[in-house]
Amino acid sequence: MNVTDTVKTDGDLAELDISTLLRFGLAESSRMRTALFGDGAVGAAVLLGRAGVYPRAVAFLAKIVHSGGAAYAAELEEPVPGEAADTVRTWLEAAASVRHTLADDETLTRWLSAVAEIMAVRDLASGTNGGPR
Repeated sequence: MNVTDTVKTDGDLAELDISTLLRFGLAESSRMRTALFGDGAVGAAVLLGRAGVYPRAVAFLAKIVHSGGAAYAAELEEPVPGEAADTVRTWLEAAASVRHTLADDETLTRWLSAVAEIMAVRDLASGTNGGPR
């Protein structure tokens, strides 16, 4: 296999079905967890960055999930500011639909934190400070 065969563009990653990755990746010892924390986290960061969401908003959402759980966060009117709220709510609903333990909420918390970190690094690398572009 050629290395270029495995390279994914931002566009490729933005087209991933994050909800499905969450449904299958949150399960304990799921084979999809690697995809969720790899391509899924980067894809989510790309989508949220394009929507103008700040990394700190996603980090704050991770704290809400940690404190109240995925189901609680999914019921928020605006889980993140702006046009991405509906998309993120869909992700949270997908996570809540399969969540069975506190450990699953903790995994979602870690995933959201990873998304926020990826967003921050992408902003740093591009010379922006997040938010609307």
